[in-house]
Amino acid sequence: MDNKKGKNMLRINETPVRTSKSFNINDININETEIENESNVFENVEIIGDSSKIQISNNKTPINLKYGLGEELTNQVKNNSNQEFQIVVDSKTNKETIFNFDFNKTNSSLIENIDILANEGTSATFVFKYESLKDVEAYHNGIIKLNAKENSNINIIIINLLSDNSKNLLAIENTIEKNANVTYTIVDFGGEKTVTNYYSNVAGDFAKSNLNTIYLGKDKQVLDLNYIAELYGEKSNVNIEVQGALKDKARKNFKGTIDFKKGCKKAVGEENENCMLLSDTAKSIALPMLLCSEEDVEGAHSSSAGKIGEKELFYIMSRGFELKEAQKLLVRANFNKILENISNEDLKNLILKNIDLKLD
Repeated sequence: MDNKKGKNMLRINETPVRTSKSFNINDININETEIENESNVFENVEIIGDSSKIQISNNKTPINLKYGLGEELTNQVKNNSNQEFQIVVDSKTNKETIFNFDFNKTNSSLIENIDILANEGTSATFVFKYESLKDVEAYHNGIIKLNAKENSNINIIIINLLSDNSKNLLAIENTIEKNANVTYTIVDFGGEKTVTNYYSNVAGDFAKSNLNTIYLGKDKQVLDLNYIAELYGEKSNVNIEVQGALKDKARKNFKGTIDFKKGCKKAVGEENENCMLLSDTAKSIALPMLLCSEEDVEGAHSSSAGKIGEKELFYIMSRGFELKEAQKLLVRANFNKILENISNEDLKNLILKNIDLKLD
């Protein structure tokens, strides 16, 4: 696929099916100069938790994505990654493993390849947290690949707390086999530009793919979220739940595609995206799509965007809260259902603290 777009411009994160150009959502353009060419060293990685029941190595693994962000960004990870993790889950564990990627002035560019194999009947939770100091212009281009074997249960939490002048580029690809259950919880708060491509191949019968996202944009932040799920297995299930809020001149594109492939009889797919607009200049565009090649399936999608209701604000402010505090309470309430997927209280409190900071 040719993802070039004029001189020095790249067209990335394309939808699996093209829609009218007037929607202005099929892809996003970035300048080639936004892709860092130098292969800098990134050493500020901390792994926390009991890893005795999983294997973690720095072996390089091959990369072959069906979608991804685009050829240039995929090749950068293939050829110039400065962090490689091959993770093998061999048993069941209830303890989470946390990967902290902390950006500072000497570790400002991370290009990482994370490959996870969850063997049959295993379970594990992984947290990948990306955080930078406010004055650091961070660059992150990463790929996370997961192969969830039969009857495995994998929970992945991704937390983006990069500075507002950073670039955050992430491609995720999952293969989910028979009766496996995969759940992602994504917190997207950071980055001047955040572009995410998420793809799940729900291959096995009774396989489940769950994706829960909260996002929060301010100033002139741009978020481009492209979520794709293809169902192949009988009685397989996909659920996508996205809750977000935008203030100032922030802009968000949400592209959600659930594709029922031939053979996925009695499969169920549902997606919902809701955006709270906290200013007159914030902009939200959404493109939820259902594609179908099978008859006996059930699909549903919804998308909404709008300002906080005056009645709700008036009710809270009549209890003695200022406008900003009332907005924080309403945003927290919308995010709460997804935050419940995070059992680690320290991480949850960190996210809540960042919600308050973003809305000040």
